[in-house]
Amino acid sequence: MMGKFVSMLADRRARAISLRVAIVVGSTLFAINHGHALATNKMTRNRWFSGLLTYCVPYLVSLHGQYQGTDHENKG
Repeated sequence: MMGKFVSMLADRRARAISLRVAIVVGSTLFAINHGHALATNKMTRNRWFSGLLTYCVPYLVSLHGQYQGTDHENKG
């Protein structure tokens, strides 16, 4: 099962979709959570790390959702 998920990482189409989702959702969340700190030049190392995770989480969630969708298609 984990091997199938890892194989999604090699799927160029799945990665492209996940990247688009991460950019849109991540940018929205980054603006909400860190916009003021960025605008007032108060970004700390911890905030930058948190900002990075703000993009990683939607990417991985999108990839997982695509995996779940293909897994259900194969079973059904």
